[in-house]
Amino acid sequence: MKKSIFILALLTGILFTSCNGNGEKADGYGNFEATETTISSEANGKLLFFSVEEGQLLKKDDIVGVVDTIQLSLKKAQLLANKKSVFSKSRNVLSQREVIKEQLKVAQNDHKRIENLIKENAATQKQLDDINGQIEILKQQMISVETQNTPIVTEVKSIEVQIQQIEDQIKKSIIQNPLKGTVLTKYAEPHEITAFGKPLYKIANLDVMELRVYLSETQLADIEIGKEVTVKIDANDSMKSYKGEVSWISDTAEFTPKIIQTKEERVNLVYAVKVLVKNDGSLKIGMPAEIWILNNKE
Repeated sequence: MKKSIFILALLTGILFTSCNGNGEKADGYGNFEATETTISSEANGKLLFFSVEEGQLLKKDDIVGVVDTIQLSLKKAQLLANKKSVFSKSRNVLSQREVIKEQLKVAQNDHKRIENLIKENAATQKQLDDINGQIEILKQQMISVETQNTPIVTEVKSIEVQIQQIEDQIKKSIIQNPLKGTVLTKYAEPHEITAFGKPLYKIANLDVMELRVYLSETQLADIEIGKEVTVKIDANDSMKSYKGEVSWISDTAEFTPKIIQTKEERVNLVYAVKVLVKNDGSLKIGMPAEIWILNNKE
């Protein structure tokens, strides 16, 4: 019986001392994260085309879908017709202004001629007064015509703004992927009705993963932003190593998350640290990993 207890204790000791293959303990533990972006619809209507699949790698500015734009196109055509109709009104007003402008030019020439004739006693003051009155009337008519054209110009500008709004909506009906990344989740299918703000898919750039670990206050002296560390993940019966770079260190302490330490150790205060790791395709969101700080221990 004593022999069996001794063998069990020996095996337990071997198990603990063989952790990580060399008996040493990692400096921190955590899980990989990535910045996830949810792409939502910016238009209302039916998805005529939507080519997104989970796990698909998308490039920036890839066209991945189109929302029905028939109603928007019809509305734009109507606005263009209205603009043309209003322009015709403006042309009529402007043609009247040109006629008055020519009449005013003739009257001003007559005014100069009559003034010269008066100097030679060949014209009367009444003729000069008559032409001055005619010029004043033409000037008032010019002001009246220009006043009539002002609301027409305002209406045209209003229609142009509406056309620009429609064109912007049509542009947003074309679903363009905003960033390079891998599709994590797909929320919509072709021919479904979508609406403004409705999620279509979730994407994340997995080329560089972010490992969030928690370190004690005593370990902070060994790290700084930009420091290179070793990151390890489980790989079959061994550990696979990566080079990592510290990108962020929290300036406030927090209680150790439950998933990191035992119940007894959770009362300890720790600091969150983020480490950037270049992904070779093996690293996944949520995957556990450990870091080694001092001398980049392998």
